[in-house]
Amino acid sequence: MPMYSACYSNDDFSVSGYFRSFTDYKTMNVTEYIKDINISKDEPKEPIRRPAEHEAAWIRLNVGGKIFTTTRQTLTRDCPSFLQKLCEDGSMTSHKDDSGAYLIDRDPEYFGPVLNYLRHGKLVINPGISEEGVLEEAEFYNLPTLSTMINERIQERKKIICDAACEKAVRSVYRVLQCHQDELTNVVSAMGDGWKIVQVLPNGHFNFSADGQQEYLCIVVRDFPETNPVENVNTDRAQHIQQRSRSQSASHFT
Repeated sequence: MPMYSACYSNDDFSVSGYFRSFTDYKTMNVTEYIKDINISKDEPKEPIRRPAEHEAAWIRLNVGGKIFTTTRQTLTRDCPSFLQKLCEDGSMTSHKDDSGAYLIDRDPEYFGPVLNYLRHGKLVINPGISEEGVLEEAEFYNLPTLSTMINERIQERKKIICDAACEKAVRSVYRVLQCHQDELTNVVSAMGDGWKIVQVLPNGHFNFSADGQQEYLCIVVRDFPETNPVENVNTDRAQHIQQRSRSQSASHFT
């Protein structure tokens, strides 16, 4: 027992002191760790920002209450124009809505084809949208190339409608030409200006002129649109003469 007691009393190392020192060390480390956490919490965090060039590349337009999102490059493709001045050179002031979109008091239905033209350079108009309405928008935004494309399409549409109407409204005008046998060849070769030979018939059984030549009836026809002025020709009389000549010719060979 004395030796056991001496072992602990003579040694400078103390078990209780060791554990006390270790506990103080652990407490100090935990305290410093918590302190670091509190400091990091108190530091203000900087918000994550997008690159400025990315924000400037996209533009929002509020056209008549409808939002269109596009790029600055698209709006500046056809210069100079209203949209190019609006978003690039700053020479034109415009109000913005709560979301930061430019306010433009125009019809959004007609703005869609204008924006698509700036995107790909083609004129695309959905069925039911007036070409004249899109033309008004193209002129408002000062896009002369687009205005020319729309005008050409309008003229093409009108031509198709007019041609279709003219094909339906056609009047055939007949004429009867009386000529001698030696004149028949010249009459046939002189046909022109839309006139066509329908039939050549002898005028009666033995109807000769004073010089002894056979007389012929040459039936010609030409188609006229109803909208064009036509010379007043008795078409019914010409057709009657044609039928009479056919009857006489048929009886001659029976």
